[in-house]
Amino acid sequence: MGFFQKLGLGLKKTSENLSRGITDIFTKENLSDDILTDLEELLYTSDVGVQATSEIISKFGAKKFDKKSSVQEVKKALAEDIINIIKPSEQEFVIDTTKKPYVILMVGVNGAGKTTSIGKLAKKLKDKGHQISFIAADTFRAAAVEQLTAWGEKNNVRVFSGAPGCDSAGLCYDGIKEAQKQNDDIVFIDTAGRLQNKKGLMEELQKIIRVIKKIVPDAPHKTLITIDATTGQNGLDQVKTFKELVDVNGIIITKLDGTSKGGILIAVARETNIPIYFIGVGEKLEDMDVFKAEDFAKGLLEI
Repeated sequence: MGFFQKLGLGLKKTSENLSRGITDIFTKENLSDDILTDLEELLYTSDVGVQATSEIISKFGAKKFDKKSSVQEVKKALAEDIINIIKPSEQEFVIDTTKKPYVILMVGVNGAGKTTSIGKLAKKLKDKGHQISFIAADTFRAAAVEQLTAWGEKNNVRVFSGAPGCDSAGLCYDGIKEAQKQNDDIVFIDTAGRLQNKKGLMEELQKIIRVIKKIVPDAPHKTLITIDATTGQNGLDQVKTFKELVDVNGIIITKLDGTSKGGILIAVARETNIPIYFIGVGEKLEDMDVFKAEDFAKGLLEI
């Protein structure tokens, strides 16, 4: 099964909600202000967000539909509006090979799928011939180190770790030094999951960045935030908060298969202007792939 089919299945909870709602709205009523109100409510319940919903309703309301218009025509028109919003977030994930090691810092809250995303992305990059290492900078949880080690073994990637509870910034310093010594192309730093309202943990993240800049002044080259689609609007809040503290310049959205709130991707694209590089629709290695705006919109509306 290709990723497009997996995406369709992964978005099923959201697409069923949207598709059924659109069918109900456009087969039972005349096109009127009430219909636009119903459509607006439907988009809100799918976590499309205030700004994106307003933009979609405004553009959709200007289009001419009548009783002869099919539900499929309505869906296609909506898909076009959604693609226009999310297309700028579709950008290629590029490794600058002149920067070595290329440092990728992974951030986000607990349970968002950071470590799993590292494992999946590392596999893609290793298949392209890159030499990779992991730094287990979540020194608080033994389970986090074990999980990263398991991904390291699965991908044949070296994992740099320290004693439980050791200083994570110091560990990152030593880990990058070792990566330089081993001539690694790419280093992933797996940070501790932290809530966006925990000041101490956020300050520690900033400390990690300050320390690694002492060795590689322009690092981290990518700071990727992983957000769990099932958290809906809270995921958008996480991106905004982390962005205020660290230079988040890429997003991975996970667990789209487990939610009816898949519209959150549209809200994130509209309100953050940060590239969405990858999306995940399952736990397997091949269940994460590059974000394609058109594929996502079509999957969302079952076109």
